[in-house]
Amino acid sequence: MWAAFRRGEWFTHRGEVRARVVRRLLLAPPQAEAGHVPRLRLRNVSINGRLDLAEAVLAGTLRLHGCRFEQAPCLDGATLGALEMRDCELPGLSAVGVTIGWKCEIAGCEVRGPIDLYGASIGGTLRLEGSRLTGHGERRGEGALQLLCATVGGDVQAGTGLRVDGCTDLRDTSVRGSVVLKRAELRNPTGAALRANRLHIGGDFNCRGGLVAEGTVDLCDARVGGGALFQEAVLDAQHGPALRAHGIDVGAEFNLCDGFTARGRVSMSSITVRSRLSFKDALIEAPAGQAALISRRSTASELDLRFREPVKGTVDLSHTRVTVLKGTPQRWPVALRMEGVVYDSLLPQLPAAQRLPLLTRDPEGFTPQPYEQLAASYRLHGHDGDARTVLLAKQRRQHTTLPWPGRVWGGLQDITLGYGYRPMRAVWWLCAIMLSGSLLFTRWPPQAVDPGKPPHFQAAIYTFDLVLPLVDFGQEQAFSPRGGLQWAAVVLVCLGWLLATTAAAAANRTLRRA
Repeated sequence: MWAAFRRGEWFTHRGEVRARVVRRLLLAPPQAEAGHVPRLRLRNVSINGRLDLAEAVLAGTLRLHGCRFEQAPCLDGATLGALEMRDCELPGLSAVGVTIGWKCEIAGCEVRGPIDLYGASIGGTLRLEGSRLTGHGERRGEGALQLLCATVGGDVQAGTGLRVDGCTDLRDTSVRGSVVLKRAELRNPTGAALRANRLHIGGDFNCRGGLVAEGTVDLCDARVGGGALFQEAVLDAQHGPALRAHGIDVGAEFNLCDGFTARGRVSMSSITVRSRLSFKDALIEAPAGQAALISRRSTASELDLRFREPVKGTVDLSHTRVTVLKGTPQRWPVALRMEGVVYDSLLPQLPAAQRLPLLTRDPEGFTPQPYEQLAASYRLHGHDGDARTVLLAKQRRQHTTLPWPGRVWGGLQDITLGYGYRPMRAVWWLCAIMLSGSLLFTRWPPQAVDPGKPPHFQAAIYTFDLVLPLVDFGQEQAFSPRGGLQWAAVVLVCLGWLLATTAAAAANRTLRRA
């Protein structure tokens, strides 16, 4: 082994090597042979005892392939040029505060205890593909992978083949590149599978292509410079939310779409997405009556709610602001809260009659703002007729919440003028009343008040005099009905006042809106 070190060659040995011998070789290295760079390269070696390199300074790369460790190595506070461990077996790894100038590779390894990289500084990429990591808790020193308060100058490649049984903890870590968890398996069914609170990523958070997480994925207050990509990911949590991402800031797309499946609640309020937040072809499984998706007070350029199938639980988008909102009636959630939601466009463009059922799905009952917002969106795109239809539906629902006198008065306004949004109804009502009165008084004219000098009787003008308040053509004063005609005149006068009052109320409402 000493000779291989002096020549920088691989040392392959099926037997055992004492850890203190390896330590002495690294801390007091022999003189290199002429023309060679001294390096420690061990393959298929069993290392007995504990390899303690705490606070050691090693200039080169420590390469260990297929090695087996009796005890967990200690690299606390050490400084290394690079660390390369492939296909190794070890009961854990303690590297608190380690400084690695280049890459740190723990690939294809089986680690039966915590990997503790708290406060580590890695100048290049951290690679964990193909490894099997096992932890025994979520507290400090117990998680399967603990990369807390660390700095990574490159990427974190923890994708294909990685399986973690226990908690993966990336809290308060800064990664200049991307974090890749494609096709990884993170399993901690009784708690958090991934804790990445306040994680800062310069590139993408890439979990697409089949990430499987059993337990909560927690991304609260994380900052992602690129996109957060969860296409085809499966998140399964039986004892809490499947995804918790309150306050996350995503610089590009946040894709929970294209085969994304969450078995449990998705909670992500107060988030900022500078591009698209997409749930297209996503499946969120939550029991009816319980929260399935919570995204209150959030901001995104585009929100796509075209789920794979309608969500049975409640979707809460209260006070969210987007530029474009996409959704089709066939895939809208069963229960949807949209109080305070603001958007410019609702796609695809559909008639108001197909959009209105969406506004009746709020489990807390009627709120006027969603109707006002939908009407404003229609007006913005020149669909004034659809806007009036929405506002009429709002008035109808609003009056169902009033006491019975208010409901009766609202019903009269609806029948006569459609609350001011169907003004032609007043014309047709007036024509019907005028025609009825004219026919009635033509057949049975009233008697003149002064038989000596009666004016010429005009049935239509007389009906106008009765129906239109504050208008006097002289006919009503000159003629007086008798018997049943008197009651007919009273009915016409009442209908006129009712029509005028409802018209005034509708006009007042319209002017106040303007």
